[in-house]
Amino acid sequence: MPESSGAQAPTGPTQPAGIARWVHRRAVSVAEHPAIVFRGEELSYRELADRIDRLGTVLRERGVGPGDRVAYLGNNHPSFVEALFAVTSIGAILVPLNTRLSRGELAYMLEDSGSLLLIATDELAAAGEAPAGGSAAGTLGMLVVGDDGAEGYEAAIAAADPLTDPVRTGLDDAALIIYTSGTTGQPKGAILTHGNLTWNALNVLADYDVVSTDRALMISPLFHVASLGMGLLPVLLKGATVLLQERFVPNEALEAIERLRATTVSGVPTTYQLLAESPRWSSTDISSLRLLTCGGSAVPTRVREAWEARGLAFSGGYGMTESSPGATMLPAAHSVRKAGSSGLPHFFTDVRLAGDGSGAGHVSGLGQGSGEIEVRGPNVFAGYWQAPEKTRDAFTADGWLRTGDIGSMDEDGFLTIEDRLKDMIISGGENVYSAEVELALLAIEGVTGAAVIGIPHETWGEVPHAVVTLAEGAVLDAELMVAALSERLARYKVPRSLEVVDELPRTASGKVQKQVLRDRYRDASD
Repeated sequence: MPESSGAQAPTGPTQPAGIARWVHRRAVSVAEHPAIVFRGEELSYRELADRIDRLGTVLRERGVGPGDRVAYLGNNHPSFVEALFAVTSIGAILVPLNTRLSRGELAYMLEDSGSLLLIATDELAAAGEAPAGGSAAGTLGMLVVGDDGAEGYEAAIAAADPLTDPVRTGLDDAALIIYTSGTTGQPKGAILTHGNLTWNALNVLADYDVVSTDRALMISPLFHVASLGMGLLPVLLKGATVLLQERFVPNEALEAIERLRATTVSGVPTTYQLLAESPRWSSTDISSLRLLTCGGSAVPTRVREAWEARGLAFSGGYGMTESSPGATMLPAAHSVRKAGSSGLPHFFTDVRLAGDGSGAGHVSGLGQGSGEIEVRGPNVFAGYWQAPEKTRDAFTADGWLRTGDIGSMDEDGFLTIEDRLKDMIISGGENVYSAEVELALLAIEGVTGAAVIGIPHETWGEVPHAVVTLAEGAVLDAELMVAALSERLARYKVPRSLEVVDELPRTASGKVQKQVLRDRYRDASD
């Protein structure tokens, strides 16, 4: 990916073609309609557009220009929305960072992306500092949200004039770099263009009944592409209202649904399970809800039935960061008849199965067996940041995205996910790649071999389980493992359990046989 995004200054009255000015267009048509409700305060589309323009001026005056990268680190907050549109309004690229990552992981992403500046909420600003002191965000430092000092976010916005000359961004220009854990252990920055995000939002509007009167409760982190792409952007495109929750707390979320009269909620299966298990579940008025969207994995039967007993059905789906993220959707009307399915391809997206799982050769048809899932459409990403070889490997020779997942399609075209070639664990909606955890385990003194598998968990769906071999005389227990990994990995990536074995099962070529370990664990737990 070249350093410049290719964005150009606008000429005449032409408006930007990308996502950057969506809020401003709504500020003309529905100026006083609430765009965001946060901590009991409303921010109208007119007010939000003004704050975006002032932040755009702040960023430009600090030296940010077209193609530059600006990172954001924080829990859900209106400043994330402002940063997204301000950064893209000046032709730059936003790098959302996962708040659950370790300082080392964050430092790597800041350095790899070449982010010039970091916008961080005050409670997380320390995590954006380089381990050796100073800022890890590059030459322009940090802008802290919630800091009341002269250099704080609010003071800077208040002192700035609104941006008057936004950069014209095209649909092919980069808007986001979102890091996804890699199968080889090193995170990769997926480049999502303005066109990717636009077409994904159009897929949502085409396949889900999003309306301008919706009040969408956002309880999942906006740094996740699912919350951003399937929730925030389509709602703002439609001119509806985002009910922004700083973080997910089941009791608080239920209280917000009742008090704010939320009409839609999006989350992962664990989200809905914890809501249904809350002491407030039976007494909370959720009659305002009409749409539940869920991704990450299939909704367990007991969770689906708990919500159906309250008159609500799920619209499920399947996707990944590289598809912005939607690939398929399961309409609520089919949630019972097609239970366990991930649904049909999104309206402007195609899905096929490669018959031999290699991305080449025979492609399976409807009801004709399993294959690797491949995706094509204008929502499919532009490639990995500064990684041309990984980008080439991600696509087939004829341009389809290789997901690394195995699935099948029934006679009606509904997709079912059967296995993961990439050896990924999905824990509470977070992706955990075994290779990344295994590399961290192997860095512990005395560990000579490591394999990580996912094991079932009642709340999180599955959690990582480590199987290791040790050098003679070395000692490692679960407590020591957690202590050793906590500085290197996000908490959700650290294995919940540890098993020390004499040797790992391997193929003749030396590859660890993960399925043997999974079968061994399943047999032991029966």
